[in-house]
Amino acid sequence: MKSLGRFGAARVRRSSGFTLIELLVVLVILTLLAGLVGPKVLDQLGGAKSKTARVQIAELEQSLDLFKLDVGRYPTDAEGLRALAERPGTAQGWNGPYVKKGLPPDPWGAAYLYKNPGRNGGPDVFTLGADGKPGGDGENSDVYN
Repeated sequence: MKSLGRFGAARVRRSSGFTLIELLVVLVILTLLAGLVGPKVLDQLGGAKSKTARVQIAELEQSLDLFKLDVGRYPTDAEGLRALAERPGTAQGWNGPYVKKGLPPDPWGAAYLYKNPGRNGGPDVFTLGADGKPGGDGENSDVYN
């Protein structure tokens, strides 16, 4: 068998692993990728909450329409959305509950808000978004259907 000599053995030992510089380069590349991809993923998750809120609001509005068919009117502001789950004292013809599993909270854990009459004359069901304050941008914006 041929002898590798002093320099040949060193070459074999060095090529069997990664150097510190190679590992640092890989870590820098992974950090850059995470910095670029991470915010996009978080934006998608946030957008999903707004979409969930729109779907739940649409379902609550359908329940309000069923309430109106039975009672002849939409719930008052004082009765609110609770009228969909519990019979109000002044609601003749109430045939509920109109929501199967009770009133859901919005995706951020707060209760949905109800105003009658709303912006367009009919009732409004809405949420104030992630910050719980009127207005805002992105996930903090109000969600109406």
